[in-house]
Amino acid sequence: MERIVGTQQIQPKKRLNYFERYLSLWVGACMFVGVLLGRALPDIVDALRRMEFGGGSQINIPIAVLIWLMIIPMMMKVDFASIRQVGQRPRGLFVTLFVNWLVKPFSMAFIAWLFFRYVFAAWITPADADQYIAGCIILAAAPCTAMVFVWSYLTDGDAAYTLVQVSVNDLVMLFLFAPIVRFLVSGASSLHVPFQVLLYAVAIFIVIPLVAGTALRIYFIRAHGREWFEKRLLPRFAPVSMVALLATLVLIFAFQADNILGKPLHVLLIAIPILIQVYFNSSLAYGLMRVLKVRHAVAAPGALIGASNFFELAVATAIALFGAGSGAALATVVGVLIEVPVMLSVCSFCNRTRHWFPQMEVTGST
Repeated sequence: MERIVGTQQIQPKKRLNYFERYLSLWVGACMFVGVLLGRALPDIVDALRRMEFGGGSQINIPIAVLIWLMIIPMMMKVDFASIRQVGQRPRGLFVTLFVNWLVKPFSMAFIAWLFFRYVFAAWITPADADQYIAGCIILAAAPCTAMVFVWSYLTDGDAAYTLVQVSVNDLVMLFLFAPIVRFLVSGASSLHVPFQVLLYAVAIFIVIPLVAGTALRIYFIRAHGREWFEKRLLPRFAPVSMVALLATLVLIFAFQADNILGKPLHVLLIAIPILIQVYFNSSLAYGLMRVLKVRHAVAAPGALIGASNFFELAVATAIALFGAGSGAALATVVGVLIEVPVMLSVCSFCNRTRHWFPQMEVTGST
């Protein structure tokens, strides 16, 4: 979009689509349905919980299939060829990578350790604290992939640069997610993280969708052209991803029925450190972007990438490592529950502070 500095342009108010706008409501409905199924049909839910890829993998088959249906369409949007363009404007990407991989997982580990070990010690047992710390770390170690395109749109972000940021983060996540999770979970809690299971999770929930999405993207673009692929095919996958997301949440909440009903206070307590880290990391990224004179169209999406999470991967990994009924899985699910309203508040702040970046709106600046 071409910008004119010093003039005001009247633009239609940008809004989420019907599903995205009420995502928290749908998550709440899935929680209700899932918990109801978990209590009403415990034998069926337990049978679904025990379906795994081979003995000892701890990778739940129904969850894995649903995750693929969600993630592969997201990966089909990623154009790794666009990474070549980042050399012309690297500062925004450097800030995003710094916050996502050198700050966010470690700050989340410290915040979760502080709150669950000390601040909430009167209400949470040490065993539960270990689980919640692990879940928060897993959540923080998975930067947002899909919803960030929505946040970028709502802040009038540079769509091409956002695509570059997502593409690079996906590649980095491929190599750093597993070692960071193992290092931090083992250091901040007494839990042992089986590295083999973590590698299974990376292979099943990152490598397979990434390879499949990239292969499908190349095939369809070569067969039908980029315009057909982006404007006609990709929109058709949106309902598939939506249904898969809702079905995944129903299963997760069914697996978590006893935890949710038995520990409602814990759900509220888990949300507090997650909220703190969201606002801390988004503020840090946004502030660094301003100091480094990065354009607002890059700064806002960059701050939002650092604040939001790839919750599909986080939930799947927590289930793979500790089980569908674990406290770690519950912590990642709480992240899903608060994701949309919290991120909308960050979008609103970025839009209200656009004037902080007036001299950076000239085309061609970093």
